[in-house]
Amino acid sequence: MARPLTNWAGNVRYSAHTIEEPTSISRLRDLMATSEYAHALGSRHSFNHIADTPGTLISLARLPRELEIDRARMVARVSANWPLGDLCEHLHQRGLALPSLPSLPHISVAGACTTATHGSGNSQGSLANTVRALALVTADGTHLELAAGDEGFDGAVVSFGSLGVITHLDLAVQPAYGIEQYVYDNLPWAELVTSTDEIFASAYSVSVFTDWSDHAQMWVKRLADADFPELAWTGATKADSPRHPVTGMSPSNCTEQLGHPGPWHERLPHFRAGTTPATGNELQTEYFVPAELAAKALTQLKELRPLLAPVLQIAEIRTVAADTAWLSPAHATSSIAIHFTWRPQEDAVRAVLPRLETALTPFTARPHWAKIFLTSPDKLRSLYNHWDDFSRLREALDPGGKFDNRFTAALFTASDHDR
Repeated sequence: MARPLTNWAGNVRYSAHTIEEPTSISRLRDLMATSEYAHALGSRHSFNHIADTPGTLISLARLPRELEIDRARMVARVSANWPLGDLCEHLHQRGLALPSLPSLPHISVAGACTTATHGSGNSQGSLANTVRALALVTADGTHLELAAGDEGFDGAVVSFGSLGVITHLDLAVQPAYGIEQYVYDNLPWAELVTSTDEIFASAYSVSVFTDWSDHAQMWVKRLADADFPELAWTGATKADSPRHPVTGMSPSNCTEQLGHPGPWHERLPHFRAGTTPATGNELQTEYFVPAELAAKALTQLKELRPLLAPVLQIAEIRTVAADTAWLSPAHATSSIAIHFTWRPQEDAVRAVLPRLETALTPFTARPHWAKIFLTSPDKLRSLYNHWDDFSRLREALDPGGKFDNRFTAALFTASDHDR
């Protein structure tokens, strides 16, 4: 079959010489055992070489989609290849839900978990935070199961495909719930940085969109049966018609707003499944900083507006609860995530990143693994207390470096594999 030459954004050309689409776990295990280099390929919604390989890309698209519910434990065992939007539809039909969802329902569940992709909410972690067990095919073809509490589990959950090909995940679920979504315009910047904690605590999920000018936009998602305060005190005004995060773009692909209640999975993402996500033509960068440093970090970034404006489409600010995954950017730290949606001009984006990352250095900023960033390997190692633990886990599960690629080569030294 013809291989996809690029990622979703078109800024990464894959170097794989083969793409395989196994239709059974048995065939997947054979492929892993016989491939010199390999890597799982999800929805291709990453913006660097995290999912590349010089060998064989493994797509799980043709494996059967499985969903098993354990209501006693409130856990759903799901196939790794489910697109989030489709999985959520099936969970909702069974009266179940996930606690949080990222902005886009288009990505695969395994890809979202293994990169710590997230939504927003003070009490909601990334999707990886819901993982209670996982199964993956390792370099020698072994189908390995790891559960919470097992040695190495916290390292395997967020591992960006560098330990093996994940086939199944056990996700913690809860009863289905309804959400009402409102958009507020013209949030004064001064209010955002003086009332940061109050704003993000004002609803189940809050996102702030900004171009770093003097006003921002809030997307507020409230539980349909809960009592949350109105936000007139912020000086923002409730929108009287649907909005898109990027000024001037049609909101037709966005999830329903204006307070109309609806199922969790049709309100928590900003964009509807089956439509063009976000702007459809963009690059992305994101950094996590400790929540208690949010106001200072945002104030520092606002000073860079003249530098950012020529390449920025919009920035989004969200909160993410702390988790236990070793390489999660929210590991042990409740965080504010600052996301940049760039124009599709990679050279120009990379030109502004050094000053952007320098501005964030005092705030111990951790980049999102699947976005564009320049943070050095030495700096990254210093930000993660379990970096060496993860390196040892990689050596144990992949001693020959089968899952090595350009991305991991930049992060881990050759000595990790005694090569």
